[in-house]
Amino acid sequence: AMDPQQRLLMELSYEALDDAGFEKEGLEGTRTGVFIGVSVNEYGHFQFGDPAVITSHSGTGSALSIAANRISYFYNFRGPSMAIDTACSSSLTAVHQACQSLRNGESNLALAGGVNMILSPAHSIAFTKAGVLARDGRCKTFAANADGYVRGEGGGIIVLKRLSAALADGDHIHAVIQGSTMSQDGRTNGLMAPSQESQEALLRRAYSDAGVAPESVQYVETHGTGT
Repeated sequence: AMDPQQRLLMELSYEALDDAGFEKEGLEGTRTGVFIGVSVNEYGHFQFGDPAVITSHSGTGSALSIAANRISYFYNFRGPSMAIDTACSSSLTAVHQACQSLRNGESNLALAGGVNMILSPAHSIAFTKAGVLARDGRCKTFAANADGYVRGEGGGIIVLKRLSAALADGDHIHAVIQGSTMSQDGRTNGLMAPSQESQEALLRRAYSDAGVAPESVQYVETHGTGT
């Protein structure tokens, strides 16, 4: 009855904590937060579409909230635990919220990430009819012949900690998040269309808050609409 997305997250959380040098026993009862980006619940549609296959575990097995809560339950984490849905930006929003939780002392350690598995053609059909998927199934970002995006699947989780605490504890640090910010584009020329004005303002704020010079950036990853 468990959504495979939950199973994948459980595996990834274990691998992430192992890579960070933590053991389950040493984390029990700690103020560790779990922030998971997840939007699609196609497995739940299978279960609840046929009353004959619904079991006592179908509710928790399909609930998006449990994608995060199951991790907290397994490890006995006492920090915030939430599933976040902001569509394609869900996992980045999860990282942003995890950073905020660490900065304000709500969490001392945080797991942040996201998951997406394509288990049904339903969303692909809907997006195709909306004209947002590439006809040949290939991404052609910023090319003149770009005609849509391509759905992907997979998952990832990172372990986050305040830099001062990580340095004091002698943790291996893969990278430092200088800052993060988020916004909504407001009313545009379509619900899924971006706003150049809003995105410019967001970038200015992001660079300013992080104290990073735009010309020092070496790599930029964009959303399907170029945001």
